[in-house]
Amino acid sequence: MTEGGHRYYRVLFSELRRLGYVEGKNLMVERRSGEGHTGRYPDLAREVVQLRPDVIYANSEQLVWAFKTATTTIPIVGTTGDPIASGLVASMARPGGNVTGFSVTAGDEILGKYLELLREAVPRVSRVAFLLRRAAWEDRYGRVMLEAAQHVGLTLVGMPLRDPIQEPEYRRAFAAMARERVQALVVSDHAENIAHHRLIVELAAQGRLPAIYPSRDFADVGGLMVYGFDFADLWLGAARYIDRILKGANPAELPYQQPTKVT
Repeated sequence: MTEGGHRYYRVLFSELRRLGYVEGKNLMVERRSGEGHTGRYPDLAREVVQLRPDVIYANSEQLVWAFKTATTTIPIVGTTGDPIASGLVASMARPGGNVTGFSVTAGDEILGKYLELLREAVPRVSRVAFLLRRAAWEDRYGRVMLEAAQHVGLTLVGMPLRDPIQEPEYRRAFAAMARERVQALVVSDHAENIAHHRLIVELAAQGRLPAIYPSRDFADVGGLMVYGFDFADLWLGAARYIDRILKGANPAELPYQQPTKVT
């Protein structure tokens, strides 16, 4: 678990303790990680489902999808992108299945905002890289960002990350940016990037790449610009949803929530 992950997990478990749950007494937690191998998510999900937990918490869209595929009955609380666009839930107000949670984005418009802010900060920029996992680049994230780049007259260079998404893969991606003569960088808000925030900021500094980041974690370690949300608020909300589900709430009736305060 990385430094960024530790901070959010501390928030989650601190709130659970405040709500009366003490691990080892009235709370048992089974921890699992794909360790950067998204291809392992289906097997990991099946393994967890076999344990028959009362509730599952997952902090990435791909992982939530793996759990949704593995079970239709165990409640799942997730932090994801847009759950409507990705097909995770039928409605924000009434998700209607066994999945609920918190979206880390206020909608596709935030992707275009990243480019607008970069253009304001670095007026002469023309080639911008977008750092995110391959599945997201090939899905709507890449499509929406390409359209936004066209709209503001920028050339978008995709930097899809391949499994395992660990330090060597980030170093490969930044070396590719140098070869592609990228002039600036947008870092997506996916869990892998949050987990590796310190490394990403270091590599951007080494490559002299002005970058815009999705959360304050990046600014805390020297990142240039942030436009996004305090993810800690989402993990607080996740703890409260876990509490409500353990007390009998139906995830189908717990609204899938979006952040409202941009930092």
